[in-house]
Amino acid sequence: MKQKGLPVQKNDIVEVQIEDLTHEGAGVAKIDGYALFIPEAIPGEKIEAKVLKTNKGYGFAKLLKIIKASPNRVEPPCPIFHQCGGCQIQHLSYEAQLKMKQKQVQDVLERIGGIKDVPVHPTLGMDEPWQYRNKSQVPFGEKDGELIAGFYQKRSHRIIDMDSCIIQQKENDIAVQAVKEIASRYGIRAYDEEKHRGTLRHVVVRQGKKTGELMIVLVTRGKELPNKKNIIDDIREALPGVTSVVQNINPKRTNVIFGDETKVLWGEEYIHDYIGDIRFAISARSFYQVNPAQTKVLYDKALEYADIKGHETVIDAYCGIGTISLFLAQKAKRVLGVEIVPEAISDAKQNARINGFDNVDFAVGEAEKVIPWWYAQGVRPDVIVVDPPRKGCDDKLLETILAMKPERVVYVSCNPATLARDLKVLEEGGYKTKEVQPVDMFPQSTHVEVIVKLVLKDTVN
Repeated sequence: MKQKGLPVQKNDIVEVQIEDLTHEGAGVAKIDGYALFIPEAIPGEKIEAKVLKTNKGYGFAKLLKIIKASPNRVEPPCPIFHQCGGCQIQHLSYEAQLKMKQKQVQDVLERIGGIKDVPVHPTLGMDEPWQYRNKSQVPFGEKDGELIAGFYQKRSHRIIDMDSCIIQQKENDIAVQAVKEIASRYGIRAYDEEKHRGTLRHVVVRQGKKTGELMIVLVTRGKELPNKKNIIDDIREALPGVTSVVQNINPKRTNVIFGDETKVLWGEEYIHDYIGDIRFAISARSFYQVNPAQTKVLYDKALEYADIKGHETVIDAYCGIGTISLFLAQKAKRVLGVEIVPEAISDAKQNARINGFDNVDFAVGEAEKVIPWWYAQGVRPDVIVVDPPRKGCDDKLLETILAMKPERVVYVSCNPATLARDLKVLEEGGYKTKEVQPVDMFPQSTHVEVIVKLVLKDTVN
């Protein structure tokens, strides 16, 4: 059915110039002002495309032919790049990826936050932007009666079987393949999400980059794991570095990977890793950054922006297992961390103990409730650090920050759009955004981490 008033219709073949990239990595072309989004097309290219879908204000098209290629185009080294939905911009040179992320942050801050004339520094990238992920989460399926493990095809729940992933650490790839072979050996059936049958849903592999310790988490639909002892023995034999084999039980009809129940089948409850000189205990469900090299870069920048001299009280909202908190505790007089996940706070307290920090306290609860309570008890922070989930900070937390008036706020974000929204609130409430630093935590993907320094306008130099 044709849509009136549009310059293109479904199934049209068009020749277009690519002007920009979306935040999802698709090329943007304009036809009489009408935007077409075209995956795998790059700014500066002239291409031929087929229109797949049209809406009132924009449409989607498929790249058919590159008429004139961009100098920033490279051949994706991954053999399943065009099918897999894990990496969106492998076809873009790494230098161009870093520039794209800087521009993305700058554009969003201006468009959503109205924040201009603030330095957005060049994105801090990696020397080797491959094999950086210390955590693999791989779903299982079946094809022709055989067990397969891989990643989901773009915009689908069909699993693409794979032997390796070039952004995962090699040890993780080896571990995933070993688990797949061992599960096949004992006839373990993969979970079928449509029929809600089968046993094995995911394997999650975590590795301590500095320690080499390896944790294997088998996510199952039910509590039973047939041939459990043999499977554990075979995993230990196949993977000499393994220190922990864990089962997580997820009986729900859901796309969420983990269920509520976790039990250690063999070995330790934790593996350990270092960021800088600080040692962290990581359990099966702990949030721990997947790129340890860039995490050090990110946290060093957070410490720099916090500008701690030694007398300060610092609050770390959304503190997780205490990663940023402990970096801050190296210099601050006192650090208070809050996190809604009880297991994360348990890990945070253990991490403080194993590193000998006695100037850190952690609380379980919602940051927007706990921090106002601290304020009512007389806590007056000099610095507040926030590292919220993708949805950004809760309104009540932003109100509390504005009431507390710390001299500095350090905002760490994994979503530039909600960051911009929250910065606008903080700016209207009396803060000035001083500088913005994008950090490339996820090379080959469109995701970007951002760290921002804000200061009270009364204290701006």
